[in-house]
Amino acid sequence: MQAKAPPQDRILDAAMRVFRRHGFRRSSIEQAAEEAALTRQALYHHFDSKEALFRAVIERLYQQALGAEAAAAKAAEEDGQQLADILVAQIGARLGALFASLEGSPHLEELFSEHLAQARDLYQSYATRFADEVAATIARVCRKRKLTLASGVTARELARCVEMAIHGTKSAYPSMMPADAFLKQLETMLRMLVAGAMAPAAKKPPRKTGVRT
Repeated sequence: MQAKAPPQDRILDAAMRVFRRHGFRRSSIEQAAEEAALTRQALYHHFDSKEALFRAVIERLYQQALGAEAAAAKAAEEDGQQLADILVAQIGARLGALFASLEGSPHLEELFSEHLAQARDLYQSYATRFADEVAATIARVCRKRKLTLASGVTARELARCVEMAIHGTKSAYPSMMPADAFLKQLETMLRMLVAGAMAPAAKKPPRKTGVRT
């Protein structure tokens, strides 16, 4: 017999379905309680407002995205892939986790805007954690593969450029949809960033040939 999910997980799963179906503004605590098969009073025991519930949903999405990108980076590294491929896999897994959570919702733009209005502090906190994760990957891969970044470029600066590339691509795709086109353009930008950030390979000295007399 399959064990039931903890009450808070069940509530967050139900709330995600409600927000995805109705958007933030048209959703209610009552709808989330009904979706979770709880009374309104039981739900209020865990979350005292719709805003608090929405914040908890957003934080869990960020946590899942952070876990997905760390796992993808590790798998790509273990597979022996190049730095650009590792970063593409890492960022793709992060964004893929976010896309999957909102897939099929007709309220994407509203949910994106509301998550900034209701949980900007979470957005800023996780933006820092995402950048730290990318910087750690770059530093680790460069160290293990004996790669050298171009003069004046650090792992953290390259990670910052990666995050800027994500935000720049979002300006062309505000809701990050269609996902395939968004990810394809972002992949192109990431590969160009990595190529430009690497130091040129050292030239091998010419082989000396013996002079016959």
